[in-house]
Formats: sequence, structure tokens, C-alpha cells
Amino acid sequence: MQHLLAKLGVSTGQFGLDGQPAARGRPRDVEARDILATAARAALPVLEVARQTSHCEAVLGQILPRPNPFRLTITTVRPDRGPDFAEAELKAQMRRLGVDTVETILAPSATDLFSPNGPALWDRLRRLRDAGLCRHIGVSVYASDDPVGLAKRFKPDIIQAPASLLDQRLLVNGALAELCDMDIQVHLRAIFLNGLLFLPPDRAPTHLKAAASRISRARRLIAEGRSDPLQAALGFALSRPEASCVMVGVATAAEMSAVIAAAMSPPPDLDWDEMAIDDPVTLDAQATWAAA
Repeated sequence: MQHLLAKLGVSTGQFGLDGQPAARGRPRDVEARDILATAARAALPVLEVARQTSHCEAVLGQILPRPNPFRLTITTVRPDRGPDFAEAELKAQMRRLGVDTVETILAPSATDLFSPNGPALWDRLRRLRDAGLCRHIGVSVYASDDPVGLAKRFKPDIIQAPASLLDQRLLVNGALAELCDMDIQVHLRAIFLNGLLFLPPDRAPTHLKAAASRISRARRLIAEGRSDPLQAALGFALSRPEASCVMVGVATAAEMSAVIAAAMSPPPDLDWDEMAIDDPVTLDAQATWAAA
């Protein structure tokens, strides 16, 4: 299963370097250091640095393993203040992280690219790639963004898109397969649908009550298949041929270890089609709620 583990990446979004102490009262920087060490030992290839405060980025730069074993992904600021400002912010972020180059720079969203300043930002990212600041440029999208149409216009190297065993829209409609046919790398995110699969249906957010029966059915099918939600979610995402990388977020080193162990297990033999939520209103509401 090493080939599946080689598709796994981790995001720093849940490291909480500006927040309260981590589990067992450990300092957050110590917990984050252990997460990164655990990921490095397992040879996870990709580390996505979520946009956070400059203090968080400086702390992360101090605790990154050296030499850095990860292919780093960073995200630009929104294009509202122009490409010069976005470039300056990117370079300042890289200085805080202690790196001269990164693997990937993402535009924050499809909406940003289609804004008045979006094309200028994209042109600047192309120039930065050509100058060697990064190897790839891409964009993070939602299922409702028409990722194929966006790819035809902007020709990104990478598209980061949501897909999970509960939200299979971009797989069912063939969008992710079409992106692969265009030689665009697909990085899956939100594979746990913001933890929804791990919550008992009676504890689901109010806006998801309509999907409670579908969530219950998915949990029952997973249990009947002698699996668990973590292994099922990872098995589904990592076994997708469209995915070149699968991003996960963890808050503790124990969670990182659990994810790695689950990813190294053979994917469970489950009926994935029966687990999908087919209500786009519910799924989009979950995405909006999680981003708030």
C-alpha cells in the first residue's frame, strides 16, 4: 500500500499555532513539530501551508524538518490589491517559512480568478513559475465552480477540488477525469467532508438534517463492511485514479499516525455509490458553513 501512501498530503490548517494548547495541554508548536516529524517519517510528499497569520508562518518555518522533505503548497492572497501586492506577500511568506522555492502556488478560488483583478494575478503567477519561484500553479475550486471550464480558460497545472465518499459530484459528472485527460493534476481536499462522516447523525449541523438518513446509511454500510469511517474515507479517496494527491488536515500527532495507519491498510471493499449524498444544496451548504 506504499503507492497509496505516496499520494497522501497534509495541510497545516488545523495545527492551531495561534490557538489554545493542544491535546494533553502540550504547546501547539511542539504538537505541530511532532505532526511534521510523523509525516516526514512516513515520507508523505506534500505539505500544504494554509494561509494563517505571519506569526504562525514564522513558527512553522522554525519547526519544519531540515532539510525540508516536503513539496510545499502555498496560496496567494486575494487579488483585490493587485498582483504586485500578491507577489510581495508570497515572497514574504516564503521568507517566514525559510524556503527559496515551493512546489505549488494556488490562487485562492475560482471566484477570485474571475474577478476584475483575477487575470492579472494569474499572469503574475505564470511569470513567477517561469522565473523558478515554483514548479506549478493552480487554483482551489468548489464543485459548483465548473472546474473544467476554468481549466480550459486558465490552463492550471493543478486543481485542488473537494471529493469524498459523501460528496462524489465531480467524480460522477466526469469533471475530475476530464481534468486528468487535460494533463492537470487533481489534488483532492475535504475528503472527510469537514468531519461529517465521524459525527452521529443526531449531531449533524442543522443545515444537514435532511441528509441524516444518508449519513446513517453510509455509517451502517461501513460497519457492515468491517471498516471504520476513517479507513473508508481514506480508502475511497486514495484509490481514485483521478487523484494525484489527497490532502488531509490533522490537529495532533496521534491523528497523523492514525491517518497514516489507515492509509496503509488495503481499501475496504464497499459499495461507494450507495454512500453518496445526491443533494447539491445540502453539500454546498456544508461547504459554505465550514468556510465561515
